[in-house]
Amino acid sequence: MLKKSALAFMLLLSLAGCKSKDAFNYSQDFVKKERALIPEITSTESKVKLFLAAEQYDSIAAAGERMESLVNATLKSVKDAPAPDAKEGENFKEAVVSYFAFIKSMYTLYKDFGNAKTPEAREAEMEKLRAIVDKKRDAINAIQGAQKKYADANNFKLETQ
Repeated sequence: MLKKSALAFMLLLSLAGCKSKDAFNYSQDFVKKERALIPEITSTESKVKLFLAAEQYDSIAAAGERMESLVNATLKSVKDAPAPDAKEGENFKEAVVSYFAFIKSMYTLYKDFGNAKTPEAREAEMEKLRAIVDKKRDAINAIQGAQKKYADANNFKLETQ
């Protein structure tokens, strides 16, 4: 009897360990997706500053459209994948989707700004862009909070940079 109880306990522990590992892997997959975009984001931001100074609006639109497409591919891969079978899995997946959707919306506004036909239309798009950039810290805080809650619920530590 004691042997069966010990075996059942070991089985339960191994299943819990697998779920925690799966939860950790899902979190790490998010980090990899985010980090994969960083070089493109950095390059695009530098180029857009130069394009803006030179009033090359069509180039801003092209850069925005390119990034919108890149981020959308990442967003689609997150949406298409199942949420992890772990505590807070659905909530974390929703937070990841919201985060990438936020980033995509910034580049949609770059595209819209660059495609605006008049100075007035560009100013209106710039106001929208300023408003969304003001929400950037909130978006970062939201994904970090969701990731911490997910990690805590699944008993793993987040890696810090």
